[in-house]
Amino acid sequence: MEKTWKPPTAGILSIIAGVFGLIGAIVVGLIGGTIGGLELIPGVGMLLAAIEIPLIIIAIIAIVGGIYALKRRIWGLALAGAICSLLSVWFLGIPAIIFVILGKGGFE
Repeated sequence: MEKTWKPPTAGILSIIAGVFGLIGAIVVGLIGGTIGGLELIPGVGMLLAAIEIPLIIIAIIAIVGGIYALKRRIWGLALAGAICSLLSVWFLGIPAIIFVILGKGGFE
């Protein structure tokens, strides 16, 4: 097993993207709750509230995948986390995916 910098770097990028995605999901939920409570725009509050749950799930997968990339364990989960980080923060997700793929030989 070759020890390179690629898997840990991908893990850090995935975790950062996941944290930003989680914060963004919470903000979307708060905005949706506010708009829905004030009934400013009919239906938009419910739509934003419905989007919040998938965004939270995607962010959690990015964080968990990043942790597995840091530990160099379960390459598939690390790749799934990198892909989810792409959905959270694309400019962090693209290098995370590349580094996970290039560092595949470094996983157990």
